[in-house]
Amino acid sequence: MLTVWGRSSSSNVQALMWCLAELDLPVQRHNVGGRFGGTNSTQFTALNPNQTIPVLQDGTGPPIWETGAILRYLCCKYAKPPFWPTEIEHQSQVDQWAEWAKINIALSFTGPVFWRVIRTAAADHNQPAIRAAVTALEHKLAIAEAQLGRNKFLAGNSFCLADVQFGHILYRYYNIEITRKALPNLARYYGGLTQRRAYRDHVMWAMTTCVYLETTCCPTQADRSPALNLSRHLAQKFEHNRNPQKSGATRLIKRW
Repeated sequence: MLTVWGRSSSSNVQALMWCLAELDLPVQRHNVGGRFGGTNSTQFTALNPNQTIPVLQDGTGPPIWETGAILRYLCCKYAKPPFWPTEIEHQSQVDQWAEWAKINIALSFTGPVFWRVIRTAAADHNQPAIRAAVTALEHKLAIAEAQLGRNKFLAGNSFCLADVQFGHILYRYYNIEITRKALPNLARYYGGLTQRRAYRDHVMWAMTTCVYLETTCCPTQADRSPALNLSRHLAQKFEHNRNPQKSGATRLIKRW
């Protein structure tokens, strides 16, 4: 049995859970981190001395931390081509784009853009800094735009690990209140990802619900309002995508 430690609202955990679902692997996940705490416990520190999530353990094997290492482990052990090619030349292309997405896109988006918009009260938003961060991010997204003009997916014409490392960030990018540059190939690619069941279950649904749940723990309404508004906005968009005839967040809020 595969076991994962990490809260489902973590973008790295979302990438991992999405990958596991695409590989159709059964897994047990424990909520750790964020509002759940536990990362500084003796038990968790024994799993990962860095006290970060996610952590994966395969049966009685040693715990594995660092998302990229975990994903490559799963691919090497369980995945088949084209998700993880056997030929080293093709495999290196997938790995190259997966690393590019993690280093250039995820790091350029999460702290500089996402947290400035979501974890900062609207009255305290530094709009010039946000705009500058979005511009820097989209300079890098232009590389993906060109690549997706040549290929259906990031590393070629087949869905693969690189798309997991890249695609889990795009739901947040397209669903927060920022001004976005027109990138038609990227928009087409993202639209295709939203049709994948595993993406909807582990990226779209997880973020929509968990943004709400985590913000309920904020000490003041001012702290809660930016992310709470986002959670409602995401719930409405997610519900509309699932059921255009009955859009709105009512059913999702009840499930929260």
